[in-house]
Amino acid sequence: MLVSGSTYDDAGVYRVSDELALVQTVDFFTPMVDDPYDFGRIAIANSLSDVYAMGGEPKTAMNVVTFPISCLDVMILREILRGGADKLVEAGVALLGGHTVEDSEPKYGASVTGFVHPEHIWTNGGAKVGDVLVLTKKLGVGLVTTAFKGDESLVSKDELHEVTESLAALNRKAAEVAKVVGGVHSCTDITGFGLVGHLLEMVGDDAVTFEVDSRKLPFFDSALSFAREGLIPAGAYRNRDYVKDRVLYLVDDFMELAVVTPETSGGLVFAFTPEDASEYVRQMEEAGELAFVIGKVVEAADSKLVLF
Repeated sequence: MLVSGSTYDDAGVYRVSDELALVQTVDFFTPMVDDPYDFGRIAIANSLSDVYAMGGEPKTAMNVVTFPISCLDVMILREILRGGADKLVEAGVALLGGHTVEDSEPKYGASVTGFVHPEHIWTNGGAKVGDVLVLTKKLGVGLVTTAFKGDESLVSKDELHEVTESLAALNRKAAEVAKVVGGVHSCTDITGFGLVGHLLEMVGDDAVTFEVDSRKLPFFDSALSFAREGLIPAGAYRNRDYVKDRVLYLVDDFMELAVVTPETSGGLVFAFTPEDASEYVRQMEEAGELAFVIGKVVEAADSKLVLF
C-alpha cells in the first residue's frame, strides 16, 4: 500500500508492479440541484475528481445508488443514471456495474478505480517553502445553492447555469496540464471541508504555513453577497469550529465563513514552484481553462494557515 487513509489523501493507492499502481476511491451524496440529469453528471464528476487529484487516470467505475422507489418516479432515477453515464463516457471511464439500495432519499456517486505510476503519485503533503498555490475552479457553490434553496429568485439563470456547469466539469484537463508542466509538489481537490479545510490537509504536519490572499479568491459573482447576508449552510459553521485553532483570519467574519463553506465537485489546488505556477496558469488559459494563483507557502509560523 503506497497511500492509505492515515494521511487524509483523496484516494488510496496500491502498488501492483514497479510501473503500475491502483488508485481507488468511493464518493456519493444527496442532490444539490433540482435536475436529475445534472445531478448525475455532478455526482460522477465529483467521484472521478479524487483520482485526478492523486495524479491518476480513472479507468473503471461502479455506481453507488440509493433511491426511494416507493415515492419517486423511476424516471428520475433513469435520468440520474443517464447523466452519470454520459459523464463517464466523456471521461473515458468504463462503467462495470453498481449497486442500488432503497432509501428515504436519493443518493448517487461511484466507486472509481484508476491507474498511476508509483513514482508519479500526487499527495496532499509535500508543499515546500516558496511554492505558489493555484486553484482551478471558482468557489462559492455552497453559498449559491443555499441561497437558491431559500429563494430561487435570488440566483439568476445565468449564474445558476455557470455554477451547474462548474459542478459538472471534470478536473481531467487541470490534471493533464499539470502533468505536462511537471513539478507538482502537492495536490488535493476542494470539496466538503471547504477551501480552508482542504488547504490544511495539504499543510498537515509539514514545517510550513500557507498564506492565502482573500482578494485573489475566485468566487462566483453573488456568492460573497449571500455570505454577507447570512445565507450560509450549517456545514460552514462546523468546518470553522473544526479548524479554528490552526487558522489566523485577518478578514471579515463573512469571509471566514465563505472560505470554510462546503464545496461540491470543486477544483484542484496545486503547490508549484513560482516558475511552474506561471507556466501552468499560462497553459491553462491557452486551453480555455480556469487557473488562479491564490497564495504561497512560507516558513512555519504560529498558525498553519493565514488568510488575509
